[in-house]
Parts: sequence; structure tokens; C-alpha cells
Amino acid sequence: MFLTISTTATDAGAPATDLGFLLHKHPDKVQAFSTSHGRAHVFYPEATPERCTAALLLEVDPVALVRRGKGRGRGGAPDSALAQYVNDRPYAASSLFAVAIAAVFSTALHGRCNAMPERAAAPLPLRIEIPALSARGGAGLVRALLEPLGWQVEAEPVALDEQFPQWGDSRYVSLVLTGEQRLSDALRHLYVLLPVLDDAKHYWVAPDEVDKLLRSGSGWLEAHPERDLIARRYLARRRALTRQAHQRLELARLAEADDTEPETLDNAVPDDNAAPDAGTSSDAGTSSDAHSDGTAPDGRPATLAEQRRAAVLEALRAAGARRVLDLGCGEGRLVSELLKDPRFTEVVGMDVSARALSYAARNLRLDRMTERQASRVRLLQGSLAYTDERLAGYDAAVLSEVVEHVDPPRLPALAHSVFGAARPHTVVVTTPNREYNVRWESLPAGRVRHHDHRFEWTRREFRDWAERAAAQYGYTVAFGPVGPDDPEVGPPTQLAAFTRGAPAPAVTTDRTERTERTDRTEKTEKNEEAAA
Repeated sequence: MFLTISTTATDAGAPATDLGFLLHKHPDKVQAFSTSHGRAHVFYPEATPERCTAALLLEVDPVALVRRGKGRGRGGAPDSALAQYVNDRPYAASSLFAVAIAAVFSTALHGRCNAMPERAAAPLPLRIEIPALSARGGAGLVRALLEPLGWQVEAEPVALDEQFPQWGDSRYVSLVLTGEQRLSDALRHLYVLLPVLDDAKHYWVAPDEVDKLLRSGSGWLEAHPERDLIARRYLARRRALTRQAHQRLELARLAEADDTEPETLDNAVPDDNAAPDAGTSSDAGTSSDAHSDGTAPDGRPATLAEQRRAAVLEALRAAGARRVLDLGCGEGRLVSELLKDPRFTEVVGMDVSARALSYAARNLRLDRMTERQASRVRLLQGSLAYTDERLAGYDAAVLSEVVEHVDPPRLPALAHSVFGAARPHTVVVTTPNREYNVRWESLPAGRVRHHDHRFEWTRREFRDWAERAAAQYGYTVAFGPVGPDDPEVGPPTQLAAFTRGAPAPAVTTDRTERTERTDRTEKTEKNEEAAA
């Protein structure tokens, strides 16, 4: 099997033979390299200032392939003992060829060239030819994978037997790619997509393959329309690895859209060794519900996180919701509580953090659920800063301790995404009450409860935001406390229940009374400020 890479002189006067510098292979020499499954040769059929072509020829050793394959992949032992020796591996470009590209052109693959760094960083007029490419999916899939990357694609199917045209085409194509590309990008496209098209890796796919995929796909795979297919095939359809790749790719895409680093978004769950922030109202702890008297089912005082989940569940039940979104689901504590109640027939948890979703999947034990239980739950990765058609059509959405993690300039986008685009009948929002922070003895003055909180609202600020959002998008809103309602500073957590197009039901009689008391306290504060 072989491949050629050709370029021509540029308008800037750079000779085509610069290709030798970029590949780190001298045009006047024929070089050979040992690989795990044979021997690779690099030579130049032509090398003039006007046009230069580098060829990579891979000689596959079938015996070495069998010894190293040990039954893995199509080159191992797919159907019979004879198939170990009689197969297409020596003749068609496949995952073997991708490994050879990485071994022989490693420096060029990473875009490094100390002699000509500016040439390595600039696009070149390239022509890549692969006479025999294994392509499960045919010429149509070849075009679907390569054209979105800026290549002009000529993919001609190879007849199964030219003497018997009625037999049709084989799965192999003759491929020609032309386009203006950086050499490193072109090599990375081939490194990822050759095994994807072949759809049969010759080696065991280990977890480190996810890192290889993301490293080689950086800058182009995140937004590729066939991203899911590429990840699934590259990772040999291993579900756990594919799910991990999807999460990390989506995080990279969202980070790029936000013009930030992925680590900035992937912070919903602290590192295992990190200590909790002082005064934080984390949802960590047991996953049991709390009673209305503030106690847990085992008789101990309920944590604030448990009381918050109980208040949210109470509001959802009062609204008659059955299909619920938990937006910013974190580790999946609320999702777990929702699944315990059969009245909630569908529960979707969404978070921007891939790490949080990984924790949620583990806490929910998705891999151990019965088929019926698993059909009620989904975990999605996404950002509330953008409209998402997957969120439309649900009865209710919950944003529990979410809004305070959003930069204030992005709050209008969040409101539009939830109230304007998704438009569930009910929206339940909880957020810390900044006034209550003085009651946290471990929280220094002026500090917010969690290092990632962009702000924390007073009761009046929360009410103003909620009422503006409700008026703008056709909702009414009712407020209630969560946790002990201090007569001076209010509750530690405040809750707003939005109802689309109708008067919002009171959360409970007790909460209504507490809300009225809160209103009286705020009026008193306003009068005192006016008198001052």
C-alpha cells in the first residue's frame, strides 16, 4: 500500500522542495523505517522547484501481523485460520497505514519544523493520492468525512472484478484529495480518518485512544458534522470510550464558542482531593428526600441540599409535571430523586461539565439499570448560554443552584434559552440568598459560598430578575424560602416557581405565609432606607 503527497511552488516564490524540510525527509534519499507490522519506505518520485512529491510505501509482514494481532481486528483472526494470512492488510490503506504515518512523519504530524516554522504554519497547495483505500460506507462516506474539512474529493469506487462488472463495486476506493491545507492538518486528517473509513483497527483499543483521537482531532473534529460516527468507529465502537470522547469533544466545542478554556467550564465537580468551600451549599451528601419538618428519613436534621431537593420536588409535584429537565444537573442527585417517583416518566439531566456527567452516570448506576428504568433517564452535555432544540417540549425545567455560576452578562442568554426557546410549562429556580451569608460562621465576610459563584443575589435582586424574566417571556412567578427562614436575613436558599401563561400556584400554604413575611420585611427595610 502506498500514498503520495504532492505540492507545487507558491506565488510567494517558495520552492516545492520545501516539502522535504516539512516532512523531515531529504528528497535525494530513499529512507526505510521499521514498524510493528512491516517496513515503511519514504522516497520522492519527483523533486523540482516547481513540483515535489513524497511517497510513503508500507510493506506489511503478514506473519508479524498475525503474531501481534492475536485475534484482534480484521488482521487477527476474523472468521477462519486462513483469513489470518489472506486479507487486504498488505494492499489497502487502513489503520496500519495510519500508524505508519504517525511513526514516519511524527514531527510533521505535530506541525514542528525548526528550519521553516513559518512554512509549517502556512497552508500549502496539496494533492494526496491513495490508490487503494478501504472504505466501509463507500465513496459517499469518504466525501462526507473529508469535504467538510476543506478538501476537494475524488473518490472512485474500485470494481470487485473488472471482468465481471455485474458483480458491482468493492468497498475500496481510489482517492485523490486536493486543497489548501497545512501539512500537519492534512496528516492529522489521514491519521484519524483512515482507520475510521476502514472501520477495523488491527490492535486493541485502550483508553489512551481517546487522548489520541482528541489530540489529532483538535481544531476540526469538535465541529465536524460526522463527529459521532468518527468517534464511534475510531474507538472500535467501545461504548464507554465513545461516550467519554463525545463528552470531551462537546466540552471543547462549547469552550471554543465561549472563547474560553475547557477547564474553565469543566469545574462543576471539585477534584477528589479538594476541600469544600466554606459555607457552600453543595448537593453532596445522601440522596434521600427530606420531610417538611426539616428532618431526613433517618431522623437526623436534613442538610440544606436535601431540603432544597425536597422543595424542588414539592414544586414539581404541585405543578403536575411528568417530563422534567434538570439543567445543570451536576452529579445527578436531583435526577436520582426524580427517578424514585414514578409520576416523573422522563428525566433529562444536562450539564456543561463532562466530568460532572461522568459522576452522574456513576452515581445513577446507568450501566446497571433495568431497561425500563433506563428508558426514563437521559444525560446530555450542553450549555444554557445557547438555545438547544433537545430541551423543547418538556413539562418542567429545574435550575437548582445554577444561575449564580453564570457570568451576569450571559444571564439574558440563559433566560432566552430556558424561557424563550425551551418554554416548559413550569420552571423552578433556586439560588443562594446573599443576605443569609452572615449566619455562616465559617464564611469570611464578603466571600461567596463557592469559588465558582459569579455573584449571589439578595432577596430583592432575585425577585427583580425573576419578575423581569417572567414578564418578558409570558410567565408568572411565585417565591418561597428553602431552609430556616431567619426573620432578619431570610432563608439560606430562595426559590422561584415560574408558570407559563397562568397564575403561579403557591408552593405550600406555609411557604406562602413565609413569602408574605419576607415581603413585609423588605417593605420595612425600604421604609427605613427612605427615612434615613
